[in-house]
Parts: sequence; C-alpha cells; structure tokens
Amino acid sequence: MITTLEQLRSIYAQPAERALRKQLDHLDEYCQRIIALSPFCVMATGGSQGCMLDASPRGGPKGFVKCADPKHLLLPDAGGNNRLDSLTNLLTDPRIALLFFVPGVDETLRVNGTARLRDEPEFIQRFEGERQLPKLVIEIEVQEAYLHCAKALMRSKLWSADVQIARSELPTLNQIIHAQMGSSAAPESQDDMVVRYSRQISEEQGS
Repeated sequence: MITTLEQLRSIYAQPAERALRKQLDHLDEYCQRIIALSPFCVMATGGSQGCMLDASPRGGPKGFVKCADPKHLLLPDAGGNNRLDSLTNLLTDPRIALLFFVPGVDETLRVNGTARLRDEPEFIQRFEGERQLPKLVIEIEVQEAYLHCAKALMRSKLWSADVQIARSELPTLNQIIHAQMGSSAAPESQDDMVVRYSRQISEEQGS
C-alpha cells in the first residue's frame, strides 16, 4: 500500500517541464476558444465537516459557460432535482474544479478556482435570450487552467460510434430508481422520460 509521497514518487517518473509549465493562472485565447465550443463540463465541489466530494455534469448549447474576462467564468445553473448538492457545497467551501469537453476533440480543459453564487440582475441578465433565465449564476474566479492530453479519451474511444452502448443494455433510469427505493409503482418508460426532458429543455432554451 502506498501511504507516503516518497513511496508514490518512487514508482513514477518526474513530470516533464512542459507538464508543469503549461499551467496558467488565467484563461488565454485558446482556453477561451475551447470553452466557447464546449456544450458539456463536469463540475467538482467539496464541502465542510468531512462531507463527501461531489462531481456534477453540466450541459447546454455550446458556449453555455461564458468567459466574462480572462480571470472569470459565468456558469448558469439549470433546473435539476433540487438536491442542490453542489451549490450547498459552494456556500461553505468555495473551491471548484471544471473539466470541459468538446465533442469530437480528445483534449480536455481543466479549470480550478473559487466560486460565488450570484443572483444579482446584472449576472442573471447575461443569459437573457439564450435560455430560460437561471435562478442564479456561478461566478468562478480562475486560479489554474491547463489543457489535459488526449490519452484518456483516446483509450476510451469516447467519441467513436463503434463503442457506443445501446440504451437497451441497461434498465431505464426510473426502473433502477424504483428498484433502489423499493417502490411498487409503475416506473415511467424511457420514451416518456425522453419526451418529458426534451420538452423541459426546449422550454429552457426558448425554442
């Protein structure tokens, strides 16, 4: 078992100079271009008093996360299940990490910083006309930004059609949740769920 940094470092080579120097403290033109093309990111948050970490998928039309300037991002909070796990975490621990994906591109962008929950009109109105106005906007102050190499997505073949899994290989989400809850009610079908979610998303985006 590895329990010390010395043990860990003994089985790995030292990072190359490029791997260390690529880290920026702001979003340069290349980082901003990736964010403008990204329709999806994963947002990681912590919390207080030893609570578990949380990673949450976030999506929208490409560029749904806005670069206010090289040091600040604006992420609109879309409707969800109202557990508010990530937002609650940010109230007590402002640290945040984002991983941006661009469909068809194997490189990803990692952004680390601190967040504030903004409900002032000047933040909300930044998203007027693009989608249903968010209840709040997560303002991220960028502290670290760097590109992640393509190897993980190349290994997974994430964007390759020949590795996609048929949805029928798994029970529907509602079947799984009903089983986990021990519910005897008839679960919503996958087709009905897709129609319902599609309608909600269409209403959000004003289409």
